[in-house]
Amino acid sequence: MKHNPVAVTDYSFEAEDELFLDTNIWLLVYGPQKPGDRRVAIYSQALANILAAKSRIYIDVLIVSEFINTYARLKWNVMGKPHGDFKLFRNSADFKPISRDIAADVKQVLNHCSRVENGFETLDIDALIAEYAAGDADFNDQVITALCHRKGLKLITDDGDFHGQGIPVVTANRRLLA
Repeated sequence: MKHNPVAVTDYSFEAEDELFLDTNIWLLVYGPQKPGDRRVAIYSQALANILAAKSRIYIDVLIVSEFINTYARLKWNVMGKPHGDFKLFRNSADFKPISRDIAADVKQVLNHCSRVENGFETLDIDALIAEYAAGDADFNDQVITALCHRKGLKLITDDGDFHGQGIPVVTANRRLLA
């Protein structure tokens, strides 16, 4: 079934909506942001609308892991890559306050969500790896797409890689909406 992406600013969230928010959305709302990034306000308002509508939000371990790891690397980059190596930084005293901030933000994210299994054990892993090997796919995006297909979830994302994946997408990404 073909689904055309819908602009998040035009979408009317409802209590019946079952949503899966991509890592990039959670990072824009709860992670470190670039000053002046228009997407922060757009997706923060979208989350407020989702919560006001009492829509169901689902999350899996892949999103939590991506959020934690990307957030930590963003902070390391912003700080000028202290210790020269990310793993040295992550094991240093300098990382302790950052890890506490990340943990607090993860808890906020999880407070909005119901946890869901991504169904890794039932995925056609050979097909996913073959698609990945062709060089046209992000493995985590493939798993997210499969999860949304299987569970009937609408994906809220700013990632242009989800164009034409056969799942409902709600976004502010102009390339997806073009």
